[in-house]
Amino acid sequence: MLPLPQPDDLHSLVLRIDFTDETAWTKLQVAVGADHATFVSDPRYADVTIQDLVDADAAAIDDHKLTYLFVADATTMADDEHCILAVDLYDEPGRAFRLPPRWYADVSANLCIANLDFQDFANASDETGTYRGLGEE
Repeated sequence: MLPLPQPDDLHSLVLRIDFTDETAWTKLQVAVGADHATFVSDPRYADVTIQDLVDADAAAIDDHKLTYLFVADATTMADDEHCILAVDLYDEPGRAFRLPPRWYADVSANLCIANLDFQDFANASDETGTYRGLGEE
């Protein structure tokens, strides 16, 4: 497995693992905004599993370990909302929830500065496993 790419400082990694829809990928990038993410679209990550990502992070040296990442998978690309998969790599490696791009900046910023933990967002997800804000909607 390839090592995980490193996000820019105070940004979160959005890793593309599905390459079936270039238009959907572009729409996702626009919806998230370049100011809030480090986007990686490298075909070498095509179709990796969440476990592969967890394993890659576990194998990394401490300075290159991530605590979480966002994944643009087949569901992200096919979904009308382009819900991104957030994956925990630290407390409960592999635990995941989805979020529409409109919530990305909020989740990413809070995780980047450790204002809230991954589990805070995962626990606030609805019955479909999708985070839609902390009671605002």
